Amino acid sequence: MTSLFEIQPTNPETYRQQTRRITLCLAAGFILFTLLLSTVTVKLFGTPGGDNFRWNLIGVLAGLATTVAVVRLYLWPRPFMAPAVYGWRLKRSLMRVTNVMHHVKTGVAAGDPAAMKLLRFYHLGVTQMHLLDGNTSELSQMVREIDEHREAMLALGLDPEQNRLEGEWLDAVKQTGA
Repeated sequence: MTSLFEIQPTNPETYRQQTRRITLCLAAGFILFTLLLSTVTVKLFGTPGGDNFRWNLIGVLAGLATTVAVVRLYLWPRPFMAPAVYGWRLKRSLMRVTNVMHHVKTGVAAGDPAAMKLLRFYHLGVTQMHLLDGNTSELSQMVREIDEHREAMLALGLDPEQNRLEGEWLDAVKQTGA
C-alpha cells in the first residue's frame, strides 16, 4: 500500500506556538524582500518625483515570488519548519478526501471497506486539525457523526485506528463511485 500521509501525535499548544513563530519569521522575510526589491526597482527604473506605483508594485510582486521560492526551495525541508509542513500536509490530505467525499459517502452507505477506512481517516484528521487550530467548537458539531461511524466500523470488524491515508483507498473509492 502507498501511504500518502500519516497522522502523528502532536501537542496543540506546542504546534500553535511553533507555527506562530514560523509565520512571524516568514512575514518579516516577506516585508524585507518587498521593501528591498521595491526600493531597487524604483531606483533602477523609476523617475525622481514621478509616479513610481508600477515599480513599487513590481517590487512587491517580486518580493512575494522571492519569499515563496525561498520558503519552498530552501526553508521547507529544514527541521524548524516541520510543524508548518505537517499542518500543510494534513490539510492537503484532508482536501484529497474532501474532493471525493460524494464517492466516500456512497461507499460508506454500501458498506465498502475502503470508503469506511477513508472516512475514518478523514474524521481522525479533521479532529486533529481542529485541535491543532484550537477550533473545538467546530469539532463539537461533528462528534455524533464521528462516533456513529466508529461504531459502524467496529460492527463490520474494521479497525477504527486509520491514521494513514492510503492511495489505494482513494483509487478504490473513485472507481466504485464513478
